[in-house]
Amino acid sequence: MNLQFPAGWEDAKNIKYSQGYTRPAPRDFVGFGPLTEPESLAIYNFTLEHNFRLILTYHSQGEVIYWQFQNYNPPMSLSIGEQFAQVSGYSLEETPFNSSFAGYKDWFIQNYNRPGYTIEVGLGNNPLPISQFDKIYNDNLGILVLGMVL
Repeated sequence: MNLQFPAGWEDAKNIKYSQGYTRPAPRDFVGFGPLTEPESLAIYNFTLEHNFRLILTYHSQGEVIYWQFQNYNPPMSLSIGEQFAQVSGYSLEETPFNSSFAGYKDWFIQNYNRPGYTIEVGLGNNPLPISQFDKIYNDNLGILVLGMVL
C-alpha cells in the first residue's frame, strides 16, 4: 500500500519490478498504477481534505527515521527530525535510494512542501514479536506528542 503514491511512482515500479516484485504480494508490490488501491486512495483523499502541518508514517523495522524525498527540503524538516530522533533514540537518516519513491511521505513532501517522516520501529524480522511492543511504544510516545504540538 505504501508504494502507491504519485511521487516518482514509475521509478518505484522500475526498482521493485527489477527486484522481482511484479505481482500482488505481502510486500514491495507497487500496484498497477498510482492510487489504484482503495486504502491508498483513502489516505490520499483524507490528506487532501485536511491541512496537516506534518505527517508521520510508521513502518517496522530498523529504529530509524527517514525525513527526505529527493531534493525537497521543506522548512524545519531537518530540525524537527532531529528532535524526533532525540526523543526516540532512533537515528535520523536520508531515505535509501531504492526506497525513496512512491511513498505517502514522499508524496506529502512533494505536494505540500511540508515535513514528512517515515519512522521505522523495532528490530528483527517481520512480523516483529509482540514482546517489542512496550519498547516501541515508549520510544515513539515522544514523537507522537511532539508531532502534535509542532
